[in-house]
This record gives sequence, C-alpha cells and structure tokens, in this order.
Amino acid sequence: MLFDHVDVRVRSVAQTRRLFDALLPAMGYTQINADEESAGYHRPDETGASDFVWFVEERGHVPNGTRLAFAAPTRAEVDHLAQIARANGARRFEPAQLCSEYGPHYYASFFEDDEGNRYEICCRRPAV
Repeated sequence: MLFDHVDVRVRSVAQTRRLFDALLPAMGYTQINADEESAGYHRPDETGASDFVWFVEERGHVPNGTRLAFAAPTRAEVDHLAQIARANGARRFEPAQLCSEYGPHYYASFFEDDEGNRYEICCRRPAV
C-alpha cells in the first residue's frame, strides 16, 4: 500500500457524498463513517488499520490543480467505475481512453466532483 489515508477538503460534504457514496464502495471502501462535517470511506480489514479516504468540510475551500487518481486492476474496471462516477454526478467527465502520453498502456477516465476537485480512475496494464 502506498498511502495510509487521503484527506480531501470540500466546501460541502453533503454534496460530495452523492458521488462518493456510490463510487468508493464499488472500489472496496465499503465501511462509511460520516457526520455533518466529514465522511470517511474505509476498506474492511481485520486489524482496523486499513487505508481510507476522508472528506472533510472546510469553509472557504478552493479546489486547485491537484488530482487524486484511483487505481483499477483492469481496463474493464476503469470503464465500470467511470460509469458509476458519471451516473452519480461527476462533472467535466471524460470517458475512459488510452492516454499514451502517460505511458504505453495508461488507460484512464477523468472527472471532477461538484466543487471542482479533480479525480481519475486509471489502469497501467495492457488490454487483455
């Protein structure tokens, strides 16, 4: 695992949840802990120390050029997860495509949440 957790700042957790309540459980982050100011998405783990993504409400947050990329094991999974994102409010959605400028097998879909935070779902493996 390359990270322990990611904190994403948003102006409105309520707005962000529509997209991520659908997308992150499809990625295995099936345990959701939330209150009015935050929402955490965890992978089930016997030790309770699994990686997680946490959305924290922060007044005045302004999105920037940072992009959070989620890895998918196959191109088919990129397509599947991208459609979940699109159906649940992803904005500035770019369908999955081969991005050879990033590598010979880099396949990704790009999108933003309601606030303009940037995300992608990618796979670096060749097509099967």
